Amino acid sequence: MPKMSTPAFTRAYSSFSHVDSDGQAQMVDVSDKRVTKRIATARGEIQFSTPEVVDLIRSNSMKKGDVLGVARVAGIMAVKSTPTIIPLCHPIMITKIKNNVEVQDQSTVVVETTVQCDGKTGVEMEAITGAMASLVTVYDMCKAVDKHMVISQVYVKQKQGGKHDFKIQ
Repeated sequence: MPKMSTPAFTRAYSSFSHVDSDGQAQMVDVSDKRVTKRIATARGEIQFSTPEVVDLIRSNSMKKGDVLGVARVAGIMAVKSTPTIIPLCHPIMITKIKNNVEVQDQSTVVVETTVQCDGKTGVEMEAITGAMASLVTVYDMCKAVDKHMVISQVYVKQKQGGKHDFKIQ
């Protein structure tokens, strides 16, 4: 494919940090960034079509085992594996992971994954990858009982460190 390095093309891609001037995917150079404490929290939920599922989770009676515990560990493992899953993510030395997987009500399990590091790039992708892995694990462990689960509302809830901080209530 011919390279398209026309001025208009270059301007169109200049706002995307993971795209070079020729429109090719690239890993961002973070060598000139300063090391700061960085924290991100991602949240998501899975809704069940029947309260029976939550009863089985609460009583630890699911055939595959401890749904919340396994989902918590799956999220932690996913955080640590993010650079192998997301192609342009930097490997980051994670300093802390807190992965809460809890029954919210009679039809919902909520996941909040918080990741922390001292580094040159943020941990939003790690947090959202951990939350998603936890939710998919809940789905996997409950699919024999509920065929109509819905994973939803997955988003980065907060980010601290680097240029831009934000928090969604």
